[in-house]
Formats: sequence, structure tokens, C-alpha cells
Amino acid sequence: METKEFTSRRVFMMSLPIFCELLLQLLVGNADQAMLSGYSQNAVGAVGNANQIISIAILVLSMLCTGATVLASQSIGAGDKRRVTVVSSVSALLVLCSGVLLSAVLLLFPAPLFRLISVPDALLPEAVRYTRIVACCLAVQGAYMLVCSILRSYGLVKEVLFTAVLMNTLNIGLNALLINGLCGFPRLGATGAAISTNISKVAGFAFALILLYKRTDARFLPRALHKPFPARELRETLAISLPCGAETFSYQFSQLTIMKFINRMGTVAINTKIYCYMMANAMYLYSVAIAQATQIVVGYLVGRNDLGAIRGRVWRSVIASIAVSESINLLIYLFAEPIFGIFTRDPAVIALARQIILVEFALEFGRSINITMVRCLIAVGDVRFPVGAALFSTWFIAVGLGWLLGVHFGMGLVGLWIGMAADECFRGILFVFRFRAGRWQRYAQAPHAAAQVQ
Repeated sequence: METKEFTSRRVFMMSLPIFCELLLQLLVGNADQAMLSGYSQNAVGAVGNANQIISIAILVLSMLCTGATVLASQSIGAGDKRRVTVVSSVSALLVLCSGVLLSAVLLLFPAPLFRLISVPDALLPEAVRYTRIVACCLAVQGAYMLVCSILRSYGLVKEVLFTAVLMNTLNIGLNALLINGLCGFPRLGATGAAISTNISKVAGFAFALILLYKRTDARFLPRALHKPFPARELRETLAISLPCGAETFSYQFSQLTIMKFINRMGTVAINTKIYCYMMANAMYLYSVAIAQATQIVVGYLVGRNDLGAIRGRVWRSVIASIAVSESINLLIYLFAEPIFGIFTRDPAVIALARQIILVEFALEFGRSINITMVRCLIAVGDVRFPVGAALFSTWFIAVGLGWLLGVHFGMGLVGLWIGMAADECFRGILFVFRFRAGRWQRYAQAPHAAAQVQ
């Protein structure tokens, strides 16, 4: 039986603000693309390619925050407030150091990175400018994500949503002024979008930090990092974050490889891919939301050593994830022409997009399972299996099969999408068998064994 405070209704209510936050980010991102499409189609392609690179850095920082989320949730579940501050301080050190390093890479080497994925010369200058500007605030963006992760660990998901509303409202307002030059502001295109992103992230971080200090016991304290240095918390954070970061980096690099194939297929394929990714984000948005809520709950349950409630909680979240994502997929497929017509009037792009959305039915089924299962396995400490499965499957199936169908057999973008769908479904099957086998329980028991030793 689930404990009273972790019923399906509670998890659903936790997932709603997270979903609204993610939806807001998606809508703002789509609004950016829509505004840029009014400025120039080259700007759309440039920012789309730039975000392929930037997303690697952001997701690496996000994975470092995952370690903080898991350990903070377990500590809150166990009632250990002191350890929450230690975990927060250690994670802040990791995020800031990583953010500075990633910023340096993107500031110094954007052009070589874009050449690796065969970005067309016409898009390169604008993509480089956008990347360098956004890179200046990567450490701030990482700090913002960390603060929001800790707030979610305390169940303050509505507060995170409110912060996101303020931040993204500022972002879209600045975009309106700077992309197309409204109200006497300069018409900056993609450069304006990058400046808007940085300003809004700094404002969002400042507001989130105020909420953290007002509403929680967590603190970022330099003295928590010495006398003695919290080596155990550092090891545990890295034991979660490094494998997840390696998996994320590998996945994003595989996506860059796929993008390289697409960039050689012409402008129609490039823009179709960008617009279909936007639609795919809408499809799996609730999957991410309920997975994040479930991960927090599973962390609490691990902290309380209440393993019996975990299994049913995870299966219910998986079913909800599949139902929502496939329903949204069906709506997008039925109304593909008016939806894609918002962004483009090119009939070739719209026709190709309809074929891609059809493949998405299989892709989202597998992805819904993966997103929830992976986060829950990580929450109990079973990190290596999902990482190993992803490293194998993304390269041999998503990239390998995608190349075989899309490039070798000439199926184009549809063939590449079939490869990605096969990858998601294969990993989904693996994770179902892993969870049913119950081997994750020994990892969930490990924190309590370590605590007893100490």
C-alpha cells in the first residue's frame, strides 16, 4: 500500500505545476522560433543548430542537479536537515565549476563544433554569435536549475512555477523588443533572442534564491565544504551525476550526429526536424513532469526505507505518462496542417512533418516508459544499468539504424526518425524487465546500510 501522503492524487497534484512550468518553457521557446521565423528563416536554422550545442551543456548541468534532487529528497524523507545543506553546498560547487568550464568551451570553440555537425555556411555566423552570448550565463543558468531542483525536493513545485512564469514573461517581452526591434529598440534577430535569454535567467535565479532562503532550511554555505570536507556527499553526488552526465553527453552527441545527417538533406529536412522537435516536446512534456514528481516521491520513500510503496507508484506513473503523450500525439497528427502552418507555409515541410508525427506514436510509447523508469531507477540509486543501456542503444540503434534507413536506403528524415523510435522502444523494454526483476531494491537499501555503519 502507498503511504497516505504519496497517493496518486498527491503525485498528480505535484506533477501539474511542474507540467505547467515545462509547458511555459516550451511555449516561450516556440514563441522565440515564431518570432525568429518572422525575422528570417536562416535565423530559425541558426538558433536551432545553436541550441543543439547549447543543450548539451545545459543537460550536463541538469544531470549534476539530478544528484542534488535525489540526495536532498532522501535526506528530507529521513528528516536529516543538516545533510540537505551539505548536499546543496557540494552540488553548488560542482555546478558552478562545470558551468564556467562549459562556458569557456562554447566561447572559444563554437565554429569548430558547428562544423562537426555540418551547419551550412549561411547559418554559421548567426549561430556562433547566439552561442557565445548565451554561453556567458551558463553558470547562472546552472545555479538557477540547482535552486529549482532543491525547491522541488521540498515539494515547493508551485513556487518554482511562479518563478518560471516571471522569468519567461520577461524573456518573451524582451524578445518582442529585441528580435524585431519594437519600441525603438535595435532589430537584432537571433542576437536579441540570446540577450533576452541571459537577462531573464539572471532574474529567475535571483528570485528563486530568495524563495529558497525564505521557504526552506537548505543553505549554500562555504563552511559546509570544510572541517571536514563532505567527501561522502561528494562521492554520492558524483556517483549519480557522473554516469547520468555521461549518458546525457552521449545521447546529445548522438543527436548531433543525427543532425549532421539531416543538415546534408537540405533546408526542408532541417526545418521539418526543428518544427517536429517542437511538437515532440509537447508530446512528452507531461511524461517529464510526472517523472520528476515521481522521482521526488521515490526519494522520500527511499529515505524512509518504505520500499514496498515504490513499485506500484512507478507503474501508475508509467501508465499515466503513456496515456497523456499518445493522446497529445494523436491531436497533433489530426491537426498537423494548421499546427505546422503556424510556423511555415512550405507544403513540403508540412507533408514531411505529417510522416514524422506518424512515427512519433511508436517513439513516444517507448520514451514515456524510459523517462519515468530512468528517473525512478536513479532515485533508488540504480544508475549504471540505465546509463549502460542508453550508451548501447542510442549509438547502435538510433544512430546506426537511423543512418542505415535514412541515409543508406534513402528514406531521409523518416528513416532517421524510425531509428530513434526503435531506440526508445528497445530501451523501454529493457527498463520494464529491469524493474520487474526487483534488483533495484538492493540499491535502495544501501543508504540505510551506510547510515548504520556510521
